[in-house]
Amino acid sequence: MIDSNANILLIYTGGTIGMVENSETGSLEAFNFSHLTSHIPELQRLNFTINTIVFDPVIDSSDVSTKHWVDLVKIIEDNYHSHDGFVILHGTDTMAFTASALSFMLENLNKPVVLTGAQLPIGKLRTDAKENLITAMEIAADKDITGSPIVPEVCIFFQNYLFRGNRTTKANADNFNAFRSYNYPYLAKSGIHIRYDRNNILPLPEKKVKFHYQMDSHIAILKLFPGINKLVVDSVLQTKNLKAVILETYGSGNAPRIPWFIDALKDAVKRGLLVVNITQCAEGSVEMQRYETGRELLKAGVISGFDLTVEAAITKLMFLIGHRYSKEEITVRMRVPLVGEITRLDEREI
Repeated sequence: MIDSNANILLIYTGGTIGMVENSETGSLEAFNFSHLTSHIPELQRLNFTINTIVFDPVIDSSDVSTKHWVDLVKIIEDNYHSHDGFVILHGTDTMAFTASALSFMLENLNKPVVLTGAQLPIGKLRTDAKENLITAMEIAADKDITGSPIVPEVCIFFQNYLFRGNRTTKANADNFNAFRSYNYPYLAKSGIHIRYDRNNILPLPEKKVKFHYQMDSHIAILKLFPGINKLVVDSVLQTKNLKAVILETYGSGNAPRIPWFIDALKDAVKRGLLVVNITQCAEGSVEMQRYETGRELLKAGVISGFDLTVEAAITKLMFLIGHRYSKEEITVRMRVPLVGEITRLDEREI
């Protein structure tokens, strides 16, 4: 049920969705969001209030940094009590990173924060921008019969599907269905109606919302490949001021049992480096006890990332390290879901 009295804040950070083609030069330019309804007159039929904030300057999503995430959290905090939901227009390339980061930075969120974008500019004839934006707006304003928001979490809406933000990955650069959530089902599907799967949506939190701003980006990714040499591994693990490494392994968390490789990991862990194991596979989970190769990593002190996306693994570590948790606390928190970012496992598997 869309609340006709809802106030929705539309935040434009940049990206293809907010571009129109200059009729004289043919180049793409950001359009004036104060004239939003002239570009999308259908928005007038939503019958709720839409306020807009535009990043100045707007940013290409390839340039997104932790500073921009902090800026978004600040905007949401400043406008939280005066708005019922938030829609963030964002470039697709790093949208899943931003959605994952915000899911941790907006603790106990009890209002929708919906990220969306487009593969074609809003001024193009075949654009996907209008449908994505209009439906994202509807989701941000949707409430149940008790007046509570239906989706009180950070999510991504794209090409008819609503996904949990920290479960989502950009999987296609050419087609309209750019995003996938391989290890978690969608939250809603739009057609003639928007059909929510309430079982997949986070419940309303009982605690008060908290806004976080500390993110530490002293993190590296080490992706394994056959023939990887010691010099490459050492250059990553011995990077100055590095605090954590995400190890992208094969299959269910397997890695070579070459003595120098295992010794390098053991040494890194002893030096205080956090090493988190995630799979290179798009779908599935790390199970380090499944094969001997994985068990060697466990013995070396590597932390299981279970079915974390790379985007969620990076931003969760940034969040935990930024809040100065001890290595032991971070190890525990990486193994449990904070905001639905990993599949809950029993104690034996943990």
